[in-house]
Amino acid sequence: MFTGIVETLGTITAVHTQGSNRHFTVASPFAAELQIDQSVAHDGVCLTVVALDAAAGTHVVTAIDETLQKTNLGRWAAGRQVNLERCLAANGRFDGHIVQGHVDLTAVCESVADQNGSWLYRFRHEPGPSRVTVEKGSICINGTSLTCFDSTDDSFAVAIIPYTYEHTTFQHLRPGDLVNLEFDIVGKYVAKMLGR
Repeated sequence: MFTGIVETLGTITAVHTQGSNRHFTVASPFAAELQIDQSVAHDGVCLTVVALDAAAGTHVVTAIDETLQKTNLGRWAAGRQVNLERCLAANGRFDGHIVQGHVDLTAVCESVADQNGSWLYRFRHEPGPSRVTVEKGSICINGTSLTCFDSTDDSFAVAIIPYTYEHTTFQHLRPGDLVNLEFDIVGKYVAKMLGR
């Protein structure tokens, strides 16, 4: 489980395709602290560390076809920066919201507006019964826990403070880019119960 509080940025240094799988080598400041079989959220996608090179400061994760189809990982290439978060420690603070690292679908960034002190982003996604956002509710975008507003059945907006802008991949996000979305787990459960 994660909280959507991004720890650091990682950089994809290599991509290797093997059958329908894709292996990503990621350089990060905390690579030497990782362990094989540990879960790490990469742009909000929970991936398992399968190899480590502490001296080089890199780790390797594998995305299977199901993951590549439901996320933006199929577009990742060497040089891309990604948001990284290690799983929540049992004695840690719960600063964001409950994030599983199980991406629901991708959304398109429709607009980015500089608000002279913050940035306003608007996203559009395919509508669906469990794809629910509520005013001032939580949403996870590329692994970042955010508060959404101006919610409709297929779109919403978020406002980004300077710290988040500077310490996540939001600084690189442009209109037309695909992002990974994980809707709030509580909202998904409520939607499923009401659907019955």
